[in-house]
Amino acid sequence: MATARPFLVDPVLTAISIKFANPDVNLIADRVLPRVPVGGEKFSWLKFPVEDSFTVPNTFVGRKGRPNQIEVGATEEQAAVEDYGLDDLVPNSDVAAAAQQRAAGFSTYDPEARASEVLTDLVLLDREIRVAAKVFDLNTYPAANRRTLAGTSQFSDFANSDPIGVVNDALDSTFVMRPNKMVIGQAAWTKFRSHPHIVNAVKGGNLNKGNATREQVAELFELQEVIVGSSFVNTAKKGQAAVMNRVWGKHISLIYQNSVAGPDAGMTFGYTAQYGTRLAGRIPDPNIGLQGGNSIRVGERVKEMIAAPAVAYFLQNVIA
Repeated sequence: MATARPFLVDPVLTAISIKFANPDVNLIADRVLPRVPVGGEKFSWLKFPVEDSFTVPNTFVGRKGRPNQIEVGATEEQAAVEDYGLDDLVPNSDVAAAAQQRAAGFSTYDPEARASEVLTDLVLLDREIRVAAKVFDLNTYPAANRRTLAGTSQFSDFANSDPIGVVNDALDSTFVMRPNKMVIGQAAWTKFRSHPHIVNAVKGGNLNKGNATREQVAELFELQEVIVGSSFVNTAKKGQAAVMNRVWGKHISLIYQNSVAGPDAGMTFGYTAQYGTRLAGRIPDPNIGLQGGNSIRVGERVKEMIAAPAVAYFLQNVIA
C-alpha cells in the first residue's frame, strides 16, 4: 500500500518554479552571491587564518639542519541552510472551471501553474532583499574597507566629485584579492555612468555628456562585470496603498568573486549554500471552498554567506 504523504512534490509545478523568471524584474542575487550546492541541511566551511599565508618563517636550512616546521591550520565553522517558502490556496472549483475554458479553446490559464509562478517570483524577490541587505550593509565590511560619501564627494555632484579616483582607491584597498566585480544600485548607476569624468574616460575628449555602458565601465576599472540592481519592492503594509522602493540602494560594493569557490575551498567574498533544488507541489486541503482544493507551495533551502569581507570594499551613499 502506498504511503500517504501530506506534501506532494509535483514535477510539473517544480519545473515551472525552477524555470520561471519575471522579465519585468532584474534580480541579481544569484550573480552577487552565487548558489553553491551543499550535501545536507547542515554544512561546514573552512575559515583560514590570515597569518598562515603572510607570516614568513625562517626558511634557511643548514647543511645538517632540519627545515623549520609550520602548521597550516583552518577553523571549521558550522552553518545550516534555512527554509524559505510560500503557500497559495487554489480551490478545486477554480481548477475545474479553468480546465473547461482551456478545453473549449477560450483560455490557456492554469490556476495552479500561475500560483507556482507568482510564489516563485515572491520567494526570489525575498531572496533579493536578503542579499541586498547583506551586501549593502556597512557593517558587513571591515572598518578599513568602507567609506561613506557626503556632500560634494557624492557622484551626483558632477562639478566636484571624483568617481574614478574614489573607485580606484577602493580597488587598491582590499586584502590580497583585487575586486573583480562592481555591484551598484540602479539610481547610483544612472548618475555614475553619465558623470563627465566617466564619459570622458571611456569615450575620449571632453564630451562631458553621454552615457557609458556597463562593459565600458568594467574595462575602465579592469573589472569582469558591472552588476546593476534595478528591482523594486512594495514596502507598504498589507491593505495600504503600494509604496515602491528600490531593493538595491544608492551604494556600490566592489567584490572579489571566485566562480569555483565554495564552503570547503577557495577565497571569495560570498556565496549561497543551497541544499537540493527549488521545489513546488500541492497539499490537499478539504477546507478550501465547498469542494476542497490544494495549497500550492514553493520553497527552497538556502543560506547566504559572506565568507571573506576583506576582499571587498563598500562605498555608501555614492549619490545624494
